Amino acid sequence: MPQEDALSISASALAVQRTRINVIAENIANAQTSRTAAGGPYRRRVVNVGAETSFATIVGAQMEPRGVKVSSIAEVGGTRRSYLPGHPDADADGYLDLPDINPVSEMTDLMAATRAYEASVTAIQAAKAMANRALEIGR
Repeated sequence: MPQEDALSISASALAVQRTRINVIAENIANAQTSRTAAGGPYRRRVVNVGAETSFATIVGAQMEPRGVKVSSIAEVGGTRRSYLPGHPDADADGYLDLPDINPVSEMTDLMAATRAYEASVTAIQAAKAMANRALEIGR
């Protein structure tokens, strides 16, 4: 695999992990949001990742993967009801719909995305070091 391919694949992974980190941070920040611009409580979001292919890399009848990409950001999960009678968004019985977001699960996902980001940075650094060593051989 040429150096450019290794760098572009790792760069695509960096972009995906950055998006994952941003979406997870948004979930954590909105864990108590009972009203959004759309009207209801915030809905947990997840990043769906897919393979990135290039038409220039068609091998036979199949396309060769060239990295990863964000295929979509989907709203998942429901809401939980909490008894908060003094809250302005509570219903007549004092119950409030809040996002069903587990902060511990979100932090675990955040740590996994951070580790994946760090792994991609390490892969880029290794590819850069190999390229520099190859240039030194020619001297």
